[in-house]
Amino acid sequence: MSAITSSAPTEISNRKKKTFAKWFREVGWRHAVAVVVIIYAIFPILYILSTSLSDDGSIQNGTLFGAFNVGNYVDLFTSTEYPFLNWAWNTIYISSVVAIGSVFMSACAAYAFSRLRFAGRRVGLLSLILIQMFPSILGLVAIFGMLSTITDYIPAIGLGTHAGLILIYLGGSLGAGTYLMYGFFNTVPIEIDEAARMDGASHAQIFFGIILRLVAPILAVMALLSFIGTASDYVLASIVLEKPESLTLAVGLGGLLGNPFSKDWAMFSAGAVLSATPIVVLFIMLQKYIVSGLVGGAVKG
Repeated sequence: MSAITSSAPTEISNRKKKTFAKWFREVGWRHAVAVVVIIYAIFPILYILSTSLSDDGSIQNGTLFGAFNVGNYVDLFTSTEYPFLNWAWNTIYISSVVAIGSVFMSACAAYAFSRLRFAGRRVGLLSLILIQMFPSILGLVAIFGMLSTITDYIPAIGLGTHAGLILIYLGGSLGAGTYLMYGFFNTVPIEIDEAARMDGASHAQIFFGIILRLVAPILAVMALLSFIGTASDYVLASIVLEKPESLTLAVGLGGLLGNPFSKDWAMFSAGAVLSATPIVVLFIMLQKYIVSGLVGGAVKG
């Protein structure tokens, strides 16, 4: 009887070991990989946040969060040399206008390609695909040349203006946005359009009253991608904008690192943290639409 009793804990212990080994072999290793990936992704964010709170202006921190100096954030808002608030407003203004405009233009073009039949439709779709094969950086010289010429005749949309930069962004996002929305518009049954036309609805009524509501997820995804791409762009904005008070955050914060002898990494990191805030807020607000839009596109093709 005692032998049976003494062997029971051993059997339970062996069973637990086998159960854990099986769990780790089937599922547990995935959790371990996920933890490593999360740490790998979060570490740069923590490092930038720690640098923004440092008091020596250096990026070479010995330890994370060795100091909690909020003076870098205060200097951003009070500095006369670096008008951070103007940069933030310019970025939000330009990115919002581009996001709304690109979504509207791409949605209109995608609806036309998806629902209407006209001469050159197939050629137009193929042209959109071919245009996306060339990197946008190839057109920088041409863009600068065109804006320089436009400045002599229409200064309001030439070099150094937000309007000129917005027009460039809108033109650049039209191709990719149209093709992305075109595939999603095709997933909406055309019978809905036919039923609406039988009730006397026009194309405009169908588009604004029915289709846009059904494709709201892809509109949110497109708006978010356009906002992020515009807000984080440095090359085009640095070419078009000239005056310090008209710069965007990407270009303005880059000026903090322009002088190799006076690089203020702490203030730059503080600006980077603050500039990422609107994007995080947008992600939270549009999370439901983003998830449904990506999943819907993956399932429906």
